[in-house]
Amino acid sequence: MRMNEVTYTDAVPVEGYGPGFFRIGGKVHEGPVAVLPTGVSAWGGYGDTEALTAIADEIDVLFVGTGSEIAQIPAGFRAALEAAGVGVEIMGSPAACRTYNVLLSEGRRIALALIPV
Repeated sequence: MRMNEVTYTDAVPVEGYGPGFFRIGGKVHEGPVAVLPTGVSAWGGYGDTEALTAIADEIDVLFVGTGSEIAQIPAGFRAALEAAGVGVEIMGSPAACRTYNVLLSEGRRIALALIPV
């Protein structure tokens, strides 16, 4: 089997997660986080769409990690993102982290909003 080392450009991958935290770019972030082309920051949850809609022209899709299991997101949250032109994909946070890392390594225009497990 041939192994290729994954190289990331300006963005940082999710390196790990656990109860209440995510490790991203070598730093531990507690609570919900947004991983955007502009960097990693605390995220206020489903009521906080400002930073997510501000990057609409920089991404093609936003992965929303809903915690340990996939769950519905509030209709108003989805509507605000879609009205700004942000594509939304919902999945559990572990799957969202893995999907984000794979697509990030391919150079895709993506972002991530995560609720901890």
